[in-house]
Amino acid sequence: MINMNPKYEIRSQHFADLKEKYQAAKYEDYSPSSPLYFILRKADLGIELTDLESIYLQKEQLSKTFNIIQKEQQQRSKERISLGVEFTQLKSKYKVDNYNISWIKSDLYFILFKIDSGNFLTDKEFNWLLSHGFKTTTSIAIEIQKFSSLKSKYKATRYQDSHPDNSLYPILKKIDISEHLNETEYKWLVEKGLSETLEFVKQQEAAERNEFIQLKEKYQATKYKSEYLSSPLYSILKKLESTEKLTDTEITWLKEQKLIETIAIAEEREQIKEFAALKFKYKATEYEDLSPKCHLYKVLKIIDAGNFLAEQDINFLKKRKLVETLKIANDKYANHLKTKIEINELLSDSEIEWLQKQGREDVINFAKQKHFAALKRKYSLIDPALPIEPLYTIMLKLEKKERLDSLLVVQLMAKGILSHNGKIAIAYYRLEAEFYEQEYKRTGNKWDIPTISKFWRKANEPEQALKITNLDLGTIKESNLKSAISVTRGAAFRDINKLNDAESLAKKAMEYQSDTHQPYTLMGAICYDKYEYAKGDYWFEQAILRGAKTEDIDAEIKQVIKNEKNDDKRHEAAEYLLKKDSHRYAWAKAYLKKQKDKK
Repeated sequence: MINMNPKYEIRSQHFADLKEKYQAAKYEDYSPSSPLYFILRKADLGIELTDLESIYLQKEQLSKTFNIIQKEQQQRSKERISLGVEFTQLKSKYKVDNYNISWIKSDLYFILFKIDSGNFLTDKEFNWLLSHGFKTTTSIAIEIQKFSSLKSKYKATRYQDSHPDNSLYPILKKIDISEHLNETEYKWLVEKGLSETLEFVKQQEAAERNEFIQLKEKYQATKYKSEYLSSPLYSILKKLESTEKLTDTEITWLKEQKLIETIAIAEEREQIKEFAALKFKYKATEYEDLSPKCHLYKVLKIIDAGNFLAEQDINFLKKRKLVETLKIANDKYANHLKTKIEINELLSDSEIEWLQKQGREDVINFAKQKHFAALKRKYSLIDPALPIEPLYTIMLKLEKKERLDSLLVVQLMAKGILSHNGKIAIAYYRLEAEFYEQEYKRTGNKWDIPTISKFWRKANEPEQALKITNLDLGTIKESNLKSAISVTRGAAFRDINKLNDAESLAKKAMEYQSDTHQPYTLMGAICYDKYEYAKGDYWFEQAILRGAKTEDIDAEIKQVIKNEKNDDKRHEAAEYLLKKDSHRYAWAKAYLKKQKDKK
């Protein structure tokens, strides 16, 4: 019975076609259920036959069919190998690393083939490359598409290679930005037969030469005779035309060519642009004149530089009712001064005067506080509670090398606000020493010498004291003056620990004037320095008999022990004093405690 199923009929026809293709017509069975149909279908799909299937064909005496299938499968195997090699080459060419998936299963082969053939990728294909991390391949694909576009634009499509490494690509890019080709590039286009591209270049250059001539006329550069498009002048004039600012190098080149008129035009253009910007910035747009020669331009440049305006400039703005501009100018200058203060720069007298005129006490006070803080650091005043006055005034005077009010300094020292050995005191002593030195030079009054020496010693510069007191006392008649100079010179030697020289001068001073206490006080201090305490007490007693105050003598002894660097000797002196009078020298107990704590 004949099977009338449509599906059966289609398969029977298919079987017949396959038998004809594989020369198996002598096989009489046309039923789709035949083993031969199964074998031929596999062969047609390129699926390799098994050994049993090959034996079946031999058994049915279909050797010709077997040979056709075998030959076809060998051909397909070669094609697969060829495709695999091609895939490997494309991966290398387009920088695809570490991608080991078979070409059969990946979209990459198709995408690389499209890139290599110069076809444009779709957005989906670009996204596929990026999502798989092939950034370099994506960049190459983009460059190829640009290259293809340029080839189309400049009629170079007959040149097949579209890889961006090709020599044509940089040539077309130069053409696209109107950059001139060199001789080698011209020759390359000629050799490749790209005549249409060359024609485009020639037309482009002709248009540019015409433009060059017009620009030279416009910017008064006709004295420059060269018409070569490679000339620096062409690029400079094109920059001027596009309102770009010229560089210093370009201005220098124009000067070398003596194109003064061109430079003047360029500078005026920049000034007009700057003027317009300044007018907008400083709310002066209602002023219509845009000429850089007008006074407003100069005024706005002064404001922009952060400088204060002169009276005539202020009146100029007021007269033209540019009140907002003036306010911005004043605020800007005030802020400029604040910035100076913040970076610890000092304001000049004229700047302070300007602030006072503007009523900017806030900035003045800020400057004062900032400067006061800086001076406190300089003069080592670490107490944050110190009042600004009179210390600020004192330090300002010291900065200007001006003398201080002696009574005020003494009062501040007595109150403990200033230290006797602090930097302000040292600076004060030095100024006094220098002042009396000048007086001595002016008047020749030798009574200034002990005063000068005293202040140099207090300023911790005993060498200067020795220098001023180094004179022949034989030329001096007054015994009391000779004694005073000897005492202060001896004290300076004591300061530098030359105690024998100091003692010699103390004795000379006693000879010059035996009824004054200073030489005896000096001798007592020298003995204490030598650890000869009993002998020192004798000399101190002699000083008291001649008018020295007991508290001054005690202060001298206290200073000697304070200055002693040898802890054992200090301890020894303290014990001596306490044994002598524990009430009078109670302060010495502190040195015994320090020694005990140290042990």
